Amino acid sequence: MPPAAMDTVNGTGSASEPLTVEGIPALRAKSAPIPKGVAPATSSDMFKSPICYTKPKAKRWDHLLSLEARSRNMSTLKGAAQYLKIPGLISLGGGLPSPEYFPFEELSVKVPTPPGFSPEETRKSGTVLHGGKSDIRQGKSLYDLEIALNYGQATGSPQLLRFVTEHTELIHKPPYADWQCCLTAGSTFAWDTALRLFCERGDYILMEEYTFSSAQETATPLGVKVAPIQMDEQGLLPESLDELLSNWDEAARGARKPFVLYTIPTGQNPTGATQLIERRKEVYKVAQKHDVYIVEDEPYYFLQMQPYTGADAEPVPPPANHDEFVKSLIPSYLSLDVDGRVLRLESFSKVIAPGSRVGWVVGSEQIVERFTRTCENSSQNPSGISQLVLFKLLEEQWGHSGYLDWLINLRLEYTGRRDSIVRACEKHLPREVASWNPPAAGMFVS
Repeated sequence: MPPAAMDTVNGTGSASEPLTVEGIPALRAKSAPIPKGVAPATSSDMFKSPICYTKPKAKRWDHLLSLEARSRNMSTLKGAAQYLKIPGLISLGGGLPSPEYFPFEELSVKVPTPPGFSPEETRKSGTVLHGGKSDIRQGKSLYDLEIALNYGQATGSPQLLRFVTEHTELIHKPPYADWQCCLTAGSTFAWDTALRLFCERGDYILMEEYTFSSAQETATPLGVKVAPIQMDEQGLLPESLDELLSNWDEAARGARKPFVLYTIPTGQNPTGATQLIERRKEVYKVAQKHDVYIVEDEPYYFLQMQPYTGADAEPVPPPANHDEFVKSLIPSYLSLDVDGRVLRLESFSKVIAPGSRVGWVVGSEQIVERFTRTCENSSQNPSGISQLVLFKLLEEQWGHSGYLDWLINLRLEYTGRRDSIVRACEKHLPREVASWNPPAAGMFVS
């Protein structure tokens, strides 16, 4: 049982209070110390709050897993990490290069100091963050170059895994107990891994009729075909999904009924469509009816913008605080997922930098465990330098409060850009030959 859950059982924690930004220091104080060695075994269970363990467990998905996913065992080298915490044990196992031969003694990055997020303010009053090779041994930090530049676990460093686990709980509050996070080398890699978890050659998957080209191009070489689902201004149509699945003819199609749905619910690429809450609930019900597993690709989730009010109308006031901002977000499929039938692909690409090549997935313990087994022998782990830079920014500089400030700032900046292009459309494009929908999120107008 995870430490947070044990606190609840022992009467020293509260299982009835949802996690808040203000409550994170107290949660951390009750948890076990964060592992600081090379490639420590870790999981989100170390960082979740007690309320998570009052919820039911996810369903099992053995019947959906591919032969490849079922065949993978734990990496012998990665798995040995669980024994390295035994006092007095000296490992003669995997070969780790000596950090004294890493030719990087320190790194420095200049980042915004909230609330001065603009490039001009950052140049004038930004904060320079430093990361040294031996910061942990010198008591300066929980993470340093000595650890970040060495081999790591497929789940990612515990230092950054803790932040994204807390962030996931703050924003989405998954409604089942045994959810887990695993850091990734970006969502395109995560989608490739998800296809390998569920699909065999010759299978069909379900996608919006207009979809992210790279997502489809990832599937095609694996021998996976696409069954397109019709869309409207809100994106995926649940009745089209239901009709296709209800009338699937295995003999005519030459393939079994598809059971994996890939969707971009918010600011969809390329249409810009955003599924509202009722639409997501309807799609989820169809998924339950046909036992479909949902891969929720959400790089644009935090680019949800202020409502468009027109060129001459007063703009809607921005969120007054963090609670208002979080409540304004359309609930994710993860937050609706009572079965554990959603794998959410999270990304820093659109909110921090695509070149970081760091994201994470959230799903049930069973699916994330299989996901991790695949990563152990492929990507191994995201870039250590990227993880360290993100840790310095998100954990040591901004914290959860500053990160939410940054996301609110992004909302307002993208709202301004959206308003400019829509007003230009209204001014310059003749409605006799052109039409458009002001997007509610993302980077695209259709």
